[in-house]
Amino acid sequence: MSVRVACAMMGLAVAWKAVARPALSFVVLVGEGQGWSSLSVPMDEADPRSASPEVRTPNLDRLAREGMRFGRFLAASPRCTPSRAAILTGRSPAQLRMTFVSEGRGDDGGAATRLAPATASKELASETTTLAEVLRGKGYATARFGKWHLGRTDPSRHGFDASSGATSNGGPDNSEHPNPKQAFASADAAVAFIRRAVGEGRPFYVHLCQYAGKSVLDARPETYAAAEERLGARGRARAGAVAVAEDADAAQGRVLAVLDELGVAGGTYVFYTTDHGAPGRNPPLAGGKGTLGEGGLRVPLLVRGPGVPAGASSRVMATMVDLLPTIAGLAGADVSGVPGIEGGSLEPVFRDPAGGVVRRARESFVVHFPHYDKDPLGPVSVIYRGDWKLVRVHEDGGLRLFDLGRDPSEVRDLSRELPCKASELDAELTAYLKGVNAAMPTAREPGGKAVEASSLPGERRGRRKGKGKE
Repeated sequence: MSVRVACAMMGLAVAWKAVARPALSFVVLVGEGQGWSSLSVPMDEADPRSASPEVRTPNLDRLAREGMRFGRFLAASPRCTPSRAAILTGRSPAQLRMTFVSEGRGDDGGAATRLAPATASKELASETTTLAEVLRGKGYATARFGKWHLGRTDPSRHGFDASSGATSNGGPDNSEHPNPKQAFASADAAVAFIRRAVGEGRPFYVHLCQYAGKSVLDARPETYAAAEERLGARGRARAGAVAVAEDADAAQGRVLAVLDELGVAGGTYVFYTTDHGAPGRNPPLAGGKGTLGEGGLRVPLLVRGPGVPAGASSRVMATMVDLLPTIAGLAGADVSGVPGIEGGSLEPVFRDPAGGVVRRARESFVVHFPHYDKDPLGPVSVIYRGDWKLVRVHEDGGLRLFDLGRDPSEVRDLSRELPCKASELDAELTAYLKGVNAAMPTAREPGGKAVEASSLPGERRGRRKGKGKE
């Protein structure tokens, strides 16, 4: 009898524990083209230049106060589609061969360029495991609202129970100006989905993505008028982009508000990031959207949730491929058998913002962009390891080396001073590109016809000794 009673009590204890500790939920907010210094809260608390003096983002500021900022978070690409794919899969665009999607305005060079850019897939392969599939397998209600831009296959085929459909830059209406309508319609759809999931007693994963915009037609009239008045005549050219960013913040605030209203904020992780740097300048960083300068790749990451210390700031390097293993681990999902995942969990950094170590398959991180876009260097690949960043220019094999710890603005090229370090990182970059069978740009004959080029950039550089360094 005593054994039966003891077993029964143990069973009740397990049942109580399950009720007292419900499954965690997740909200992932993805901005459009907001760079490292695009929010009103600084990404690096030691560098006031990492905040915008123009934009007001009170809801994202609140996330930063109540959670953690990552000062060295890297987009997987300076373009939106590759980065969005990396967030969902934990795999690099180079491995996915989703390195570029043209905006239809002559992007990616032409017949006059020295190299033929690599061919890039525009469709997320159906066999690629996504975060939504991982979480749905754990009983989560899954939804994605807003910009999809990962091909024409409906998000339901990639693990989402609900979505806005296979939308691109124009949104469901295929409009030149999807905002401000879609900024708030997408947020309201996310709010309704969260209400339904909580009412059903299910944990949820909601992925909310913004659309681009930069003109008076892309923002609510009252938001634009307030921005225009605040910025004055000298800043009027920026009023549209500022107003769009502030509308996006207000829309994201609706999602944060429903978490509070329903009493589930304490059991919900909220992640905020953006797909790439802002178009144009991203001071104090070099470059922006379409370039592999830090201004194109270093973007915000804010995280709030159980165990994440409020007001914390970390300079530990993190990347978009880390988000899938982080969220999967927090949800109790084992992804060790999922092929190709390159990221590692950020949980150690939540526990120790200064010294936490992210365990990845490789210590380094590669961004491969074998295309012509907004970077005067043309097709470029970079490799990060610690504070080091090596840039390889594919047209001539030239190398540029930067110590980002001392020179985040990439002013001083150290490749001539430290040739051994440059060669070491270059060899590691070549090994990575070969290992994932990355698509490479190809050489052109004088008449403009593309001919097969070596997939080993180091070999071509050896034949052109002495060229490409500045």
